[in-house]
Amino acid sequence: MNDVQDATSPGAALGGPVACVSKVELRVACKALLDRDTLNKSDPCVILMVQNQGQWTELDRTEVIKSNLHPVFAKVFTLDYYFEEVQKLRFEVYDIHGTHSIGARDDDFLGGVECTLGQIVAQKKMVKPLFLKYAKYAGKSAITDLFSKSDPFLEIYRINDDGSEQLVHRTEVIKNNLNPVWEPFKVSLISLCSCDEDRKLKCLVWDSDSRGKHDFIGEFYATFREMQKIGGGSKVTWDCMNPKYKLKKKNYKNSGVVILSDLKVRANIYSSCSVAIDFTASNGDPRNSCSLHYINPYQPNEYLKALIAVGEICQDYDSDKRFSALGFGARIPPNYEVSHDFAINFNPEDDECEEIQGVVEAYQNCLPKIQLYGPTNVSPIISRIAKLSAGEETIKDASRYHILLILTDGVVTDMADTREAIVRASYQPLSIIIVGVGNADFTDMQILDGDDGVLRSPKGEPVLRDIVQFVPFRDFKTASPAALAKCVLAEVPNQVVEYYSHKAICPMPPVPSCDSPTSLANTPTESLPAVGTTA
Repeated sequence: MNDVQDATSPGAALGGPVACVSKVELRVACKALLDRDTLNKSDPCVILMVQNQGQWTELDRTEVIKSNLHPVFAKVFTLDYYFEEVQKLRFEVYDIHGTHSIGARDDDFLGGVECTLGQIVAQKKMVKPLFLKYAKYAGKSAITDLFSKSDPFLEIYRINDDGSEQLVHRTEVIKNNLNPVWEPFKVSLISLCSCDEDRKLKCLVWDSDSRGKHDFIGEFYATFREMQKIGGGSKVTWDCMNPKYKLKKKNYKNSGVVILSDLKVRANIYSSCSVAIDFTASNGDPRNSCSLHYINPYQPNEYLKALIAVGEICQDYDSDKRFSALGFGARIPPNYEVSHDFAINFNPEDDECEEIQGVVEAYQNCLPKIQLYGPTNVSPIISRIAKLSAGEETIKDASRYHILLILTDGVVTDMADTREAIVRASYQPLSIIIVGVGNADFTDMQILDGDDGVLRSPKGEPVLRDIVQFVPFRDFKTASPAALAKCVLAEVPNQVVEYYSHKAICPMPPVPSCDSPTSLANTPTESLPAVGTTA
């Protein structure tokens, strides 16, 4: 199980360019692990591995939790997250039997699971079964036993809507100390309280035991709203209460006081994907093997290659995995009039397809039913998606951001109208990716990209921001699909930040549910330094 938040700070975006990378935090927990020990329960530890050039290497690992088949690990894995790349991860769980390296003969492999970082970011919370099919991985392990009379540590749990509790943070253990001052730590507002300032937080103070049988010192409940009362030299305090002592001891006051000595606050953007495909006659008769639209049973054509390469990345960030699939430049049934904006599933009331595979199937089914014609006019579709995006402006928090992928075999015919449409669209939460298919001269298409100068409308009005990325597919014919996706999507995170920064719109906190939209960039983050207690 993984909880994730994006720790990118939008504040940097206001002062200058932001790298197309976000810091993502992963938290892991296990349930019902195998018990491989004869006398005690397993002592689990999770290692995180990443795939690089086909090889798995260890990135980091959690602490070891003694005698626990349902561990909730405090360790936070921090990864660089690239929206445009497929980043494969593997989580492996071991029962540790000593201070030697994980993977040694005495350690038991309890299972592993593979996924991509994009899948985790998309789902926010992922639960997967462990499989016993991976080989053990050798690495270094540092495990220590702690023996002391009073070694306090603090745990903070978020109480979810269903009453369940999610560990947010576990401090380090302070040995032999009844007045510990724990190290400052950072936690996202999403992780802390799901961006609900009044959500209850359950905080527990324990006396650490090396065998995992920690002694309960006391507990208290807090909210983020209460924490924000700190300031002006004042501190926020809570009585740490032990319910058992409160019942038994007549004059019981508390088991100590927990003090919040400092708090610093710092600041999801979501995606909806649309695809527009060129069905003009210049592509060639789809029944001819020389056509760019020819369906080869043995390998995909260039349209499909580009569609799948970019679409498979985008669908990880689309909450419902549905793509608006459109076509232009063809005569369509029933009257076979030319259309520059039609649903390729021929359902104008619902032009969306299930996942990228649904778009592929709709594309293949569409070809025999239409007549390729012309001209190559893309402004109608750009204007349509921009109008759809404009509906988000009425919302004062960052909501759904749109990505339009246009696949075309030549220079657009309506260049003046297209420039005008792009200038208008630059004011909306929209990015446009254009992939040139075939061997046409795409020189004029570079004008739309804006990399060599500011794109202007025919009347001279400049775009508010650069929202177009153009790439000729032929430049990536011998490269991997991931290389194309990385190139065309690399600018999207910056474009997202630029739009909402220009509008001075605060990022919208996502609602934690399976239906919540997927984050592209900039999740609120919190800093909760220097929490201390007297026990």
